[in-house]
Amino acid sequence: MAVRKKTPARKAPRKQPARKQRARKSANSRKRLEPRREPRGFAGAEVLLEPGHPLRVELERDVTRAGGTPIGAYCEPLSGNPLVLAVLPRQAVEPTPFQRDLSPTHTKRLAARIEESGSFLDPLIVVRSPDGKFWTPNGRHRLAAAKLLGLRSVTALISADEELAFRILALNTEKAHNLKDRSLEVIRMARELATRSTRTRESDYAAQFEEPALLTLGTVYESQKRFAGSAYFPMLRRVDRFNEKGTLRKSLEQRAGWGARLLQIDERVKQLVGELKERGFRSPYLRNFVVARINPVRFVRAGRGETRPSLPIGSALTKMTAGARNFDVDSVRQQDLALVAALSSGE
Repeated sequence: MAVRKKTPARKAPRKQPARKQRARKSANSRKRLEPRREPRGFAGAEVLLEPGHPLRVELERDVTRAGGTPIGAYCEPLSGNPLVLAVLPRQAVEPTPFQRDLSPTHTKRLAARIEESGSFLDPLIVVRSPDGKFWTPNGRHRLAAAKLLGLRSVTALISADEELAFRILALNTEKAHNLKDRSLEVIRMARELATRSTRTRESDYAAQFEEPALLTLGTVYESQKRFAGSAYFPMLRRVDRFNEKGTLRKSLEQRAGWGARLLQIDERVKQLVGELKERGFRSPYLRNFVVARINPVRFVRAGRGETRPSLPIGSALTKMTAGARNFDVDSVRQQDLALVAALSSGE
């Protein structure tokens, strides 16, 4: 009599925990790009701008006066603001004075790519400056590349909205911003705005400035281009907020004071790093380690939805100064640095 082998029972598939399922669903929803239900902007013939439109006539007159040639005009399809497409002499366009510094390496690379393609296709975004000239808020490297290539003229989309120069910087993707570039760009923009209006407040331009900590770091980078701002940025983000009282000019004076205190703290941090090296510690994260140790808000957790700072920035800098002054290098162990290295590499 043949013995039938038992078929092993299949194991039921393990159910994902509800938390993991929700997390996966949330991640998938973030990846999907769903259009708005209500259409926006203008379509088709709605973007046409008649030749007699006052702003078109004014912009085309400025183009001709600068030695350029108007090509056409239309209304920008989102806001409806008038734009004039023109060819301008390269020398007639300048970068805004509050942009990040020019990168020669990026300029040479960009010029080489344009040369390889045989075409200069991207128009510069251009606005009129207060003195009637043409500024480009997001075409600095393309403009420099055009000069490197010896181009006599460049194509430009010209807007009558001068304030666009301050709002468009967030769209600048020619070269990835590092912390120094972002901070310098923001502080230069803030100083320009402070000269234009004596009543404007810092909080009025929160969207353009992006982060209040960038303004504080910007005051430092203006005098110390090699400042290690990334070590202090996490602390500043916890305690720095946009000033809603007083003028922008007064706020910048206050931030200059905070920046000076940061430099004093950093001088002490450099001294501590030197002492740790004398004791045989060799790690690229020594500065980050010291700054993390003297960070007065590193163990302070903000509540959900909390917008107030963990500690006022003035008090935070005072505590940080005291922490740097009282730092005990003899208490540092190798495993402490290993933990900082692991956390930094994970970030």
